[in-house]
Amino acid sequence: MPLPGGLWWRLLCCHRGFTLLHRDYGDGELSGDGDGDEDETFELRTPSPVGGGRGALEVTLTQPGRSGPVSDRLQSWEETRSLIRDKGLREDDPDVVVKGWLYREPRAGGARPWLPPRRAWFVLTRDSLDQFSGSGKGARRLGSLVLTSLCSVTGPERKPKETGLWSVTVSGRKHNVRLCSPRQAEAERWGVALREVISSKVPLETPTQLLLRDIQESCADPEAVALIYRRNPILRHTSGALYAPLLPLPYGGGAPGPGYAPLREEAVRLFLALQALEGARWPGPLMQGVLQTCQDLPALQDELFLQLAKQTSGPAGPPGLPATQDPAALRYWQLLTCMSCTFRPGGAVRGHLLGHLERTERALPDSELAEYARFIRRALGRTRCRELVPSLAEIAALSRRQELQCTVHCPGAGACPVAIDSYTTAGEVARELVGRLGLARSRNAFALYEQRGAQERALAGGTVVADVLTRFENLAAQEAGPEDSADPGWRLCLRLQGPLHPEGLSPDGPQLPFLFEQEPGRGAPQKLCLGLGAKALSLSRPGDPEPIHSVSYGHVAACQLMGPHTLALRVGDSQLFLQSPQVEEIMQLVNACLAPSPERPPCQDQPDAPPPSLDEPHGQSGCLGQLQD
Repeated sequence: MPLPGGLWWRLLCCHRGFTLLHRDYGDGELSGDGDGDEDETFELRTPSPVGGGRGALEVTLTQPGRSGPVSDRLQSWEETRSLIRDKGLREDDPDVVVKGWLYREPRAGGARPWLPPRRAWFVLTRDSLDQFSGSGKGARRLGSLVLTSLCSVTGPERKPKETGLWSVTVSGRKHNVRLCSPRQAEAERWGVALREVISSKVPLETPTQLLLRDIQESCADPEAVALIYRRNPILRHTSGALYAPLLPLPYGGGAPGPGYAPLREEAVRLFLALQALEGARWPGPLMQGVLQTCQDLPALQDELFLQLAKQTSGPAGPPGLPATQDPAALRYWQLLTCMSCTFRPGGAVRGHLLGHLERTERALPDSELAEYARFIRRALGRTRCRELVPSLAEIAALSRRQELQCTVHCPGAGACPVAIDSYTTAGEVARELVGRLGLARSRNAFALYEQRGAQERALAGGTVVADVLTRFENLAAQEAGPEDSADPGWRLCLRLQGPLHPEGLSPDGPQLPFLFEQEPGRGAPQKLCLGLGAKALSLSRPGDPEPIHSVSYGHVAACQLMGPHTLALRVGDSQLFLQSPQVEEIMQLVNACLAPSPERPPCQDQPDAPPPSLDEPHGQSGCLGQLQD
């Protein structure tokens, strides 16, 4: 069962000894020096050895030259340049969207919460949110927040136990601003205005996105692609930490789900989880936790695809000899296999991933990595939306690039093993079993059911069977009881579906066991007549000359009086319950027709039941009040 959001991460941090830095160093693995929003020189930060050693590695981000004119897209370092004028407040500024007196909390109330909010004059323009000491022309600027497409707004919300004010929080790249007002309408007005300004900004592109575009444009030139990889470490495998996501994720914002941190922080945690796979003794639960995070936070799916493409590229760019000889490198490929069978990457990420897989196959055609690349490429063409992440059994099978074995219980045939993959549907499994059991020419319809004791539910034909098995695994983990519990749990069964067509039924045919499974849960018990002959018993509707079906006594394994008005007949793997006021006479007739043998014991009476009396001859039909399974 996947661990709840955040729990698997806390266990991972304790195991690996990681310390999560709460400071945002910019977009991508390349991080700014933190001196402002105008950084163009980046630094690749790597953990320093204990007791000293080499420091940070200085790397200059370079982009391959473009032959055509640069489009109007904004690069991240250009967008975050200071857009604030050096002069003070201007009363006639045409870019002003809204302005007014509000309260501000010092450092969003986190550093010194005991200080009361202070009044300031706020001015919202198309480029920034500015604070001034007053509304006059010579007012002193107290601070500014540059607004980009990645900024986020939360609120308004009111915290009566703190300030009692309505607050709206604006999250930027390096700090947040909380605007407070005693009036809810005023806070809502500022929140709407801020969201409109942010939504009008041109979407930012991270350095990684620009490099992916360069690789796509140079895909016909392998040497140019290799040069891009060599010049940009952000595209290659690294043992260092990732300080910011590879794709543009919003700054700040509230937790996207219970137990989760903001998206940018969760993206950094995912990368640390990937690195922990290299030394994990049991990687299955960790892989399942990563997949569950992407299931709960869909915005991180493309981010994880890119992180895996990065970690499977090898230290020298496209996969080479070191990657093939390192067993730990296979963990990244195994998780990428599970991802490709669970989620569908977006357009640009999908194109980059397919190109990465093709380059791997060309570079190492006879290696195990090439086998993984071919398997993943086929999976990307077949994957459909999954309701649940793979079970541990499915993760183990995908890690070996094998099919998953599941068991379906069929009346008369027992447990039938079926090989499935991550895309096999319930309808496909039902059709395979119908053909295997010789029921292809039957007019009756068959379907896959999930069953536990007397409970059973039909599965829609398009249901992914792997999702059903994951649900069974999760329920078993939630309801874990003693190992010797008699409850077998949930299982898959093949059942008749829809109205029964008795035409063509024969006593020894493969459809007969299904008839005894048709009645339960299909409505009220039916009123039928039981006929006992010299060689077989039959069931028919009152007034019908022909029986619905008949079964020879050789197929009746046992019978038992279950109560004053209930008789149980066991036919093969099925059990038929008959309810009638004449149940004692019926049991005595059946007992007389069955020849006792070690393989087929005679009917058994309950110890406290009175001895039955036989008042009717062989062959007489008794009308049953109810028939139910």
